[in-house]
Amino acid sequence: MPSSPVRRPDTQCASHRGARLRDGVRQWAGAHRRGLAMLATAGLAGFGITALALAPLTAISSLAPDAADLPRATVSEPLPLPALAPQLPALAEQDLELSRGTVSRSADSLDALLVRLGVSDAEAASFLRGDATARRALGGRAGRLLRARTNASGRLLELTARHPVEDHARRSTHFNRFVLRRDEAGPWHMHTEEVAFGTHLRLAAGTIRTSLFAATDAAQVPDAVAVQLAEIFSADVDFHRELRRGDRFVVVYEGLSADGEPVPWNEGTGRVLAAEFVNAGRSHRAIWFADPTDDTGARGGYYGTDGTSRRRAFLASPLEFSRVTSGFAMRRDPFGQGWRAHLGIDYAAPAGTPVRAVGDGTVESAGWMSGYGETVTVAHGNGRVTLYAHLSRIDVQRGERIVQGQTLGAVGATGWATGPHLHFEFRVLGTHQDPATIARNADVLALPTEALVPFAVHRQRTLGQLALAASLLEAPAASGR
Repeated sequence: MPSSPVRRPDTQCASHRGARLRDGVRQWAGAHRRGLAMLATAGLAGFGITALALAPLTAISSLAPDAADLPRATVSEPLPLPALAPQLPALAEQDLELSRGTVSRSADSLDALLVRLGVSDAEAASFLRGDATARRALGGRAGRLLRARTNASGRLLELTARHPVEDHARRSTHFNRFVLRRDEAGPWHMHTEEVAFGTHLRLAAGTIRTSLFAATDAAQVPDAVAVQLAEIFSADVDFHRELRRGDRFVVVYEGLSADGEPVPWNEGTGRVLAAEFVNAGRSHRAIWFADPTDDTGARGGYYGTDGTSRRRAFLASPLEFSRVTSGFAMRRDPFGQGWRAHLGIDYAAPAGTPVRAVGDGTVESAGWMSGYGETVTVAHGNGRVTLYAHLSRIDVQRGERIVQGQTLGAVGATGWATGPHLHFEFRVLGTHQDPATIARNADVLALPTEALVPFAVHRQRTLGQLALAASLLEAPAASGR
C-alpha cells in the first residue's frame, strides 16, 4: 500500500514572513517616531503619579513636623486705655438722651415715681402736680407702666404712662397710652389714646398637688389662664369632684404687651391657644382654630386633634369657675331636719358674680319665683329648660333671644338662701336631669371638609408648641412668665 506523503513545516516561508514583518515595523516606527516618544513620556508620568498615590500615608506624613514639637510663645502686650476725663467735655457737648421705665406701686408718690424714672426737673414736677389729666394718668391703682425720656442732666423730655381702659368690655384687647411731651420752645403737649395690645407666646406646665389654682400659681400662670383651662376642659373633667393628685397640664397662651412691655395688670393675658390636661391618666387636648373657610363671622373655637369642635350645645356650668356646695343628689334640707332630693346644683360664688346661659335659647321667665327668689328660666327647644335662681339682679327679659355664654344676671341670696350662691337646674320634658350629664352628652360639631387641610397645618405647628411646653415639666421650676 503506498504511503501518504508527510508534510513538513515550511521553515523557509516562515522565516521569510518574519523578515517582512520586522521590515514593516521598522518602516512604521520610523514614520511615527515623534508620536511614540510622546506616548512613552506620558506612560512614565502616569507610572510616577500612580506610584506616589500608592505610597504609604505614614511615609508622607513623616515629612511634616509634629505640631506638639513646634515652639510656642505667649505674647502679652499692655494696651493703654484713653483717659475718661478728657472725653467728658466732648460727651457733655452732645445732646444725650436717656430712657428709663418702671411700674407704679400702690404707695408711690409723684416724687418717688420721678426719682425711679431718673427725672430731676422741678418745672416738670410742678406741671404734673397741677394738671388734672396728668395726675389721673400717673395716679390710681398700682401696675401702671411708666417710661421717661430725659437729657443727661435729668430734664424731662417725654413721659409715657400705659394703663387699663375704662370700658371693661375692651380691657382684654386695648390699653390707654398717655403721652406728655415737651417741645424745644418749652411748652408741654399731651394726649391720651386707646391702643391695641401686642401679643407674644407664653408656655407653661404644672402638676396638680391640691387644686388647679394652686398648681397654676406654682407654675406662675395667671388666674385668667387657669379659668380658661377649666372652661376648655369642663366637659371632660369635673374640676370640682374629679381632680386627682398627679394630674398635669400643659398650656400655650397669649401674653399681652403694651408697646413691647409685658402688661402687669390682670388683663395681661390673652387667649389660650393650645392646652393639654391629663386627668387620671387620660389625656385631653384642645387647639384654638379660626376656620378660614367660615364666612359666618365666627371668630374661632377650640377643637380636638381630630378636628372635632369642643363646643357643645350646653356649657358644663353657668359660672366661669366656682365651688360646688351641693350637687345633684340627696341632701339634708338647710331649712329643716329631713333629707330630700336636691334637683339641681348649687354653686358658691361672691354676690355679683355674672351668671351666664349654658346654651342658646329664649328667656321663658324673668322675675321673682317663690323660694327661688329672683329667677331666670331659658327654653332651649325639644322640651329642655334651664333655671337660674337666687339672683341679685336680672339682665334679661321674658321673650328675649339669648346665646350661649350671655350674661343673664348676677349671683345673689334672694328667696330661700342661706348665703350668696347660684341654684341651677336642668329639666327635660319637666323631669330634672343632672346638668353635668347633660353637658357631657350634648352634641358636638366637626370642621367642614374644606377646613381640614388648613387645620392639619395649624395642628402640626401647635402640637410642636405643646411638646416644647411639656418639657417644662422636667425643669426644676416650670415658669410661664
